Amino acid sequence: MSKTAVVIYNLGGPDSLEAVRPFLQNLFSDPQILRVPGLLRVALAWFIAWRRTSAARQIYQQIGGRSPILPETNKQAAALQSLLGESYRVFIAMRYWHPLVDSVVSSIKDWSPDQVVLVPLFPQFSTTTTGSFMRVWQSATKKAGLFLPTAQACCWPEAEGFVGAIARLTDQAIATVPDNTPCRILFSAHGLPERFIVAGDPYAAQVERTVASVCARLKNPSVDHVVCYQSRVGPLEWLRPYTEDEIRRAGEEGVSVVLVPVAFVSEHSETLVELDIEYRELARKAGVFKYLRVPTVNTDNKFIESLAAMVRSMPKTGIVPGGSACNGGFVDCPCANTAA
Repeated sequence: MSKTAVVIYNLGGPDSLEAVRPFLQNLFSDPQILRVPGLLRVALAWFIAWRRTSAARQIYQQIGGRSPILPETNKQAAALQSLLGESYRVFIAMRYWHPLVDSVVSSIKDWSPDQVVLVPLFPQFSTTTTGSFMRVWQSATKKAGLFLPTAQACCWPEAEGFVGAIARLTDQAIATVPDNTPCRILFSAHGLPERFIVAGDPYAAQVERTVASVCARLKNPSVDHVVCYQSRVGPLEWLRPYTEDEIRRAGEEGVSVVLVPVAFVSEHSETLVELDIEYRELARKAGVFKYLRVPTVNTDNKFIESLAAMVRSMPKTGIVPGGSACNGGFVDCPCANTAA
């Protein structure tokens, strides 16, 4: 019987307060994140991690002293494994904290599969997420001598189970807003420095594709909505509009907010703290009549079924685009010149 190793991967997060600083140092040591020359990046990564550790620990203290992303991913992996069956084995890899790629490659090698399928838990491609993982995966497999047919899902911004689950959850939230109260959906995605997009990263365009696909499935496809971006850090200009600015505007205009995390598939600090605590308080101060946050898709049955269908349909090798390929303007998309 042919065996397929399925690797689902995410950024990861610290599993204790002591792990916060090394996690941050791993994050900012990534050349896809901190785009400066090597020696300068090493020094800056150390400094930024040192400077941000205290604030980051305070964030994680509010959600139990650790990131929930690995436990949540474990649940997703178990759900996916139950659908795929015994000819597949689902492995979890994280980019910046355990289980790190090197250890996962070793475990896969021990299992001796016939092929590998890589599935990002990032619906939209970015050089800072999927692209970064691709780079370290190639390095780790070469180092370990793991030379197997490998298929890589580039992205899946319009995967039916994903957008369908978001639409269903969003409709449920909208239904709780009083009929005489106008509401606005804020589709919030993790931000990215604007210069990354200018350089050719397709992330923002793919977020727009996700939102368009979700809206098409809502009970009211023409509902008032805005695509906005959260979690910016540092002095660079980031993708606009900023989520916090849109919350303030909603308060000024007397509009209730249904906030939808559109680029996350599991709960973590950006949803449980930034959206649920910080932005909820901002909404209260801004005079937003009602602030509702839609949960992430987590282990939604249709979402997991869409991941399973993706895995089963993957070819033996190659990078597989999600839906329509990015046009030539996005030079950082690995499928920019691939026909859909």
